[in-house]
Amino acid sequence: METEFKLTFKSEEDLFGILDTDWFYNICMDHEEHEAVKLSNTYFDTPDRKMLSRNGSIRVRNISDSDAEDETYEHTIKLGGKVDNGLHQRYEWNYKTFSKSFSKEEFLEGISRSEDPSDILINALEGIEDDDLVPICKTKFKRTVYTLGYGDSLMEACFDVGKLSAGDKSEPICELELELISGDVVDLKDMADYIISKTDSGFCNDSKFKRCLKLLEEE
Repeated sequence: METEFKLTFKSEEDLFGILDTDWFYNICMDHEEHEAVKLSNTYFDTPDRKMLSRNGSIRVRNISDSDAEDETYEHTIKLGGKVDNGLHQRYEWNYKTFSKSFSKEEFLEGISRSEDPSDILINALEGIEDDDLVPICKTKFKRTVYTLGYGDSLMEACFDVGKLSAGDKSEPICELELELISGDVVDLKDMADYIISKTDSGFCNDSKFKRCLKLLEEE
């Protein structure tokens, strides 16, 4: 189960400016400078939007890491979920591979050790075959990740800057994702509230994928 808060910032300078503050230094667990990773995501669905009708998404992510010898991909399926004042919770399955092509059979075999229930995933993919899938939107952004400690919990802070696109339309991405690694969601909420109190940011109830869908609706 993915559990995270999304905070939006007005500019890249505002977002990365928090790295130079004393309050961020005090909650950050790794103070060395981190290199950004380039992420290129393509979302797939059937022409009649079967996955979307089941409140799900299929994402193929290309991870560009300067230290990697080969192209690395992460295939992800997200299902269900609720959003409450910036808090996003949903089922999530991830499978890392060197293949950029999504394979339903390979994916189901690869996520056998996932904590989220596979029967829910199998039901969501019923009647969907690899040849049915077409790209519907994309996101491209740089992600810089830090680990934060707050209360009794550990969380990942992802600084995301880039662009999302759907059809002929596009929008900028400038946000901070706070994802719970271990501990209590209450600490995650307190951490999000704390960052908002220290910055000119706000909660975001729309995922990057949902923002893309809104662009498609405007076409």
